[in-house]
Formats: sequence, structure tokens, C-alpha cells
Amino acid sequence: MQALLNNGFVRWFDNRLPVLSWANHHLMEYPTPRNLNYAWNFGSLAGLALVLQIVTGIVLAMHYTPHADMAFDSVERIMRDVNYGWLLRYMHANGASFFFIVVYIHIARGLYYGSYKAPREVLWWLGLVILLLMMATAFMGYVLPWGQMSFWGATVITNLFSAIPVIGEPIVQWLWGGFAVGNATLNRFFSLHFLLPFVVVGVVVLHLWALHHKKSNNPLGIDYKGPQDFITFHPYYTIKDAFGAGVFLILFATFLFYAPNYMGHPDNYIPADPLVTPAHIVPEWYFLPFYAILRAIPDKLGGVLAMGASIFILFLLPWLDTSRIRSATFRPVFKWFFWLLLVDLVVLGFCGANPPEGFWVPLSQVATVYYFLHFLILLPLIGWFERPRPLPDSIAKPVLKA
Repeated sequence: MQALLNNGFVRWFDNRLPVLSWANHHLMEYPTPRNLNYAWNFGSLAGLALVLQIVTGIVLAMHYTPHADMAFDSVERIMRDVNYGWLLRYMHANGASFFFIVVYIHIARGLYYGSYKAPREVLWWLGLVILLLMMATAFMGYVLPWGQMSFWGATVITNLFSAIPVIGEPIVQWLWGGFAVGNATLNRFFSLHFLLPFVVVGVVVLHLWALHHKKSNNPLGIDYKGPQDFITFHPYYTIKDAFGAGVFLILFATFLFYAPNYMGHPDNYIPADPLVTPAHIVPEWYFLPFYAILRAIPDKLGGVLAMGASIFILFLLPWLDTSRIRSATFRPVFKWFFWLLLVDLVVLGFCGANPPEGFWVPLSQVATVYYFLHFLILLPLIGWFERPRPLPDSIAKPVLKA
């Protein structure tokens, strides 16, 4: 890059529009902690997944017909008649699942290493805003094939807003564009599903801006003490990210070619029928823990509030965690409760995937109680009473000692 910037024409152009010097500063010479492990790959993998979704989505939109009478058939036409349409459709559908996988791991890494703590609170908030936009985009995209699960999923989820006093019913009718899920609903969801990924890109730019302003956290969770703690982003982390991208694409291709429908629902290959309700309505797997929290509360409004609070509580993490130590590496008690929280989320996922009856109802209620107990009670208490291990003097010291 530096050799390119030495070219006379490039210097002239960059003096008037400093794109290359900006890229050189933020993508090549950007000072990065020298001890980042592969858990830090998932931010760049999320960016790769976002690009895949946008590119495949734009091409699919060229062939899709957002009309209640033709949407299902247009998806089948994409699969059967459009050149490589089956590949584009499966890339987009499975890409959504892989996008959530890498983002959830990215969030888990932030929880484990305390990346939400000062001075990165706004960086954490922007990441959560991206998650909320992803959820809205994914839900609207799931409606577009206009199969049985698409139609009834849209009916159930949009009906949740009716639990809000006074304004709930008008919101539901506005979302529907009438008095039931129909053609107007499909058109609105298609428009928003196409628009929101570009909003996500805008928030991602802010997220990266905040990251480069306050610098990356690191596995030790300590501040930088000098130039010995840094290395340039290129070539060290570009190579590391490229290796992670290769592994990601191999796993993605494995599902794409050998199990493309594994993470979908077979009912969505049945055209939407308002007169036939599926035996068990379930959202996509990445919504299942929140769906379990929603159903764990017998009251409709209470369930909606609990589901919303399960995400909103993450915005309060910088203040709920009272420990001055960022990384779980030096927090032996917090580390155990972190893994217990992940187990609890897996349990919630299984509860959300099963009918709300029998054993699954009390189990989802217990798991929901523990989820909120972890953040509201345990996290502050652990920070007050835990005795963390001593921190190293600098990032470089344990790295160079090895």
C-alpha cells in the first residue's frame, strides 16, 4: 500500500480524496494488540456474512414477486428455472443462519472478555443495535417464501404487539396493512427486508468507528502500556482473518451442498393457507431462546415484556457487572457462571423448539428465571465478592515470556 501511495498520480488523487491513506491507516497500519486469539475472528466473519447476504439478496430480489398469489411460485421458479437460482436461494437462507452463528459467538466473546466495559460501552450498544436490526431483517425475510410457517409465523409474531395497551392494535393493523396478514403485509415486509441490511451497514460503520477510536479489547482485558503491546493489523491479522474465513466458507459450503434444508422447516415447502394451522408453529432456530422466554410467562403482555427485557438487559451490562476486571481469564468465579449462562441459553433453545406442554413448560420457566437472575443478581454480587487473579503488567509480558 505504501508503494502505491508513493505514485505521483495516486498522491495527487489521495490529496483530494484521501480514500487510500484512510485505508492504509485503518486496514494496514492500524495498531492492534499483539495477543488477539481466534475468538477475535468473528467480527470480520460477521462482515463477510453480511456481504454475502446483501449480494445474494439483491440477485434474488430481481426474480422474486412480492404478491400473496405469486410469492410461493416465484420462489419455486427461482429454485427450478433461474440459472443457479437454487444456489443463490440456499446461500441466502443458510447465510442467515451462519450470520447469526458468528454474531452470537462474537457476542459471547464480548461477554467472556468484558468487551462491554468502559471505555467501550457505546461500541457494545452499537453491536446490540446491529443484532436487533438483524432480527427484524431475518424475521421479515422468513415471511417472504409465503409457506405455511412463513404465514403463521408472521401472524403469531405480529400479534404480539396487540398485547401493548392502547397502541397495540393500531400497530398490528399498520404492520398488516389491514385486518389480517395478507398481500399488503407481504409487500411491506419485502420492502423493509430489502432496506434494513443497508441500515445494518450504516450501523456497522459506526461500530467500526467506535472500535478504532477506543481500540480493540484483548484476551487479558488490560490497557495498552506502550508500543511493545501492538503489532500492525497487516499482515498479521489479515492472514489470521483469511484463515478464519477459509474455515467459515468450508463449513458454509458443507451445509450448502449437503444439508441445505437442515436449519429450515419442512412446513415452509407447503403454500400458505390461512385455513390450516400448523400443528406446532416455531420460528427459526436463532429466535428459539427468546421464543421460550415469551412462552414461559402465562400472561401475553408479561411474555412480550420479558422477551423485550431479555435483550434490553444486555444494554445495561456495563453497569450491572461491578467488577473492575474485564477478562474472565482472571475471574475464576465469573468464568463458571458464564458457561452456566451458555448452558441456560441452550436449554431455552430446546424449550422454544418444543410444544409448550408437559415437561418443557416448567423447564422454560426455570431457565427464564435463571437468565434474569444471572444478569440482575449474580453478576453484581460476583463483582463485589470475587477475588480475581493478579493481572500482568502489560500485554507484551506474557506474550514474550512464552
